[in-house]
Amino acid sequence: MNQRIYLSPPHLSGLEIEYIQKAISSGWLAPAGEFIDRFEIDLQKALPTSRPILAVNSGTSAMHLALKVAGVSKNDLVICQTNTFIATVNPIAYCEAQPIFIDSESESWNMSPELLEEAIIHCLNKGIRPKAIIAVHVYGMPFDIKQISKIAKNYSITLIEDAAEALGSKYTAEPCGSFGDLSVFSFNGNKIITTSAGGALLTKTEKEKELALHLATQAKTSTNEYTHNEIGYNYRISNILAAIGSSQLVDIEGRINRRRSIFQNYRDELENKSPLKFQPEPLNCYSNRWLTSVIVRSEKERDKLMDWLEVVNIETRKNWTPLHTQLPYSKELAFINGNSAYLHQNGLCLPSGSSLTDSDQSRIIDRIIEFFN
Repeated sequence: MNQRIYLSPPHLSGLEIEYIQKAISSGWLAPAGEFIDRFEIDLQKALPTSRPILAVNSGTSAMHLALKVAGVSKNDLVICQTNTFIATVNPIAYCEAQPIFIDSESESWNMSPELLEEAIIHCLNKGIRPKAIIAVHVYGMPFDIKQISKIAKNYSITLIEDAAEALGSKYTAEPCGSFGDLSVFSFNGNKIITTSAGGALLTKTEKEKELALHLATQAKTSTNEYTHNEIGYNYRISNILAAIGSSQLVDIEGRINRRRSIFQNYRDELENKSPLKFQPEPLNCYSNRWLTSVIVRSEKERDKLMDWLEVVNIETRKNWTPLHTQLPYSKELAFINGNSAYLHQNGLCLPSGSSLTDSDQSRIIDRIIEFFN
């Protein structure tokens, strides 16, 4: 049996051990310690950005805090993307708010600006102003930041930028995560930087960061008295996980360059030898190519290709299942053009981890060429 090739496994450099040992030696293991501050500073430098950053225990926690800082509460409307992972949207439910789903445009596979504005006008005609917009950089590809930011500003709606998959991606040479009123990153096991579990919230002001930190640490008003002025959460990242994050940020550019190289190699080798189509990179966009996603001619052909690769122990995944079709959200309002359904039915993600070797990628490419010939 061939050794298994995973979709996007953790890429460990060995430096993690050194940093973890330093964290352990400090005596601080829980959500306190010098590596937490260091990780936040290192992340600011890596992006780069001057925005305040709060490191937390998951991207989902970061999104929940973003919604809380934005003032989202019960019965508020939050416009969001249907072509994404469900963790983007579940925090809306945590706030007892109501999602409105927006389909994708074909240029980047992200939120359609036209449908977004249609949804906003629909809400305003009913006398309700949406409280926030959550737009996602799917597979690391920047959404149409110019148009979506303009729409959010024109209608005075908070824009939350889900950059969970987009560390290192850029729009007009500026880093993703620096465009939203609030922005979110994830560092779970399959991301370019992994702390095993972790995330970050970027705010515009220190005051907003202070509020998020307050909520992330059980809303304590006094440590000695154990007093709390509202319901808080246990969302702060640990010193150990922050140490892992800082160790991996040392080579962030190398990891991004490797993923882009993997994408380009797939494209160079397969575009003229198979019917596969690749996710576009629109003008002014620079994707970290977190995952290489391709489009096959039909759902049936896609499924056969997945089975063909699985026989030789190559992991692949279908593109995201549209959230407006899933059981928890199937009754929610959605503005649909069919693109997200098409991307799911015909889409396939190929192994893209920055630790993927040239020989393993050649094995994947050869197997795909065999399938189509």
